[in-house]
This record gives sequence, C-alpha cells and structure tokens, in this order.
Amino acid sequence: MIEAFLGTWKLVSSENFEDYMKELGVDFAARNAAALVKPSVNIGLSGEIVTIRTESSFKNTEISFKLGEEFDETTADDRKVKSIVTLDNGSMIQVQKWLGKETTIKRKIVDSKMVVECSMNNIVSTRTYEKV
Repeated sequence: MIEAFLGTWKLVSSENFEDYMKELGVDFAARNAAALVKPSVNIGLSGEIVTIRTESSFKNTEISFKLGEEFDETTADDRKVKSIVTLDNGSMIQVQKWLGKETTIKRKIVDSKMVVECSMNNIVSTRTYEKV
C-alpha cells in the first residue's frame, strides 16, 4: 500500500498553512519564510524502512522509520517530537506528540495527487502535491 506514495512530489497548492503553523507555536518569522517556499517531498522505501525527505530553500528535513514503530523526530521548526506513522485505509497517518501536544499529518493519494492534511486542535491545513 505504501507504493502509491513512493517518488518525488512538488507542492502545488496550500490552504490554511499559516494558521496551522501558528497553532503549532511556530514564530512569526519562521511562518513567513515557510509560507513562501514550495517544498518537494521524496518518499522512498528500502526493505521495511520508509524515508521521507523534504527539501526547500527554507530547510531540508529527513525522517526514516518502520511503519507502526515510534521514533524520535526533529521537525522543520525544531520541535523534538515522538512520531509514529501507520497506514490506514489507503492513507499514511503520522502522529507527532510533544510537551503534552499532538498533531496529525495525513497523506493520501487523490486523483494521482498527494493530499496532505495537517491538523491540530480545530485547525486543518491542506497541502496538495503533484508527482514530478
């Protein structure tokens, strides 16, 4: 089921991302910088290890993990979180927890695009990527 996500994706649209970053606690300057970039995301698989590399002019990040196993992650905005990624009904769902807070990043394939829903509390951002 992970196969549909493999490859390189380029951001083509973003809705409500600044409000989502504000909810995460990202400072004003970093929100402004992040809002201007159009990152590319490369998702790869080697054996059981999934790697998600995000590249932009703002910052590059990379995480590697086994599905269903918790791992330590340092996010693009420098939060130290415990993450777990699972596959559920065709969606790749990542839950990040830190300091008693939690956010969910849900990736799904819709009409050959990768739609990423980032949610925290009642704030939801939708970012759409096209395969390169």
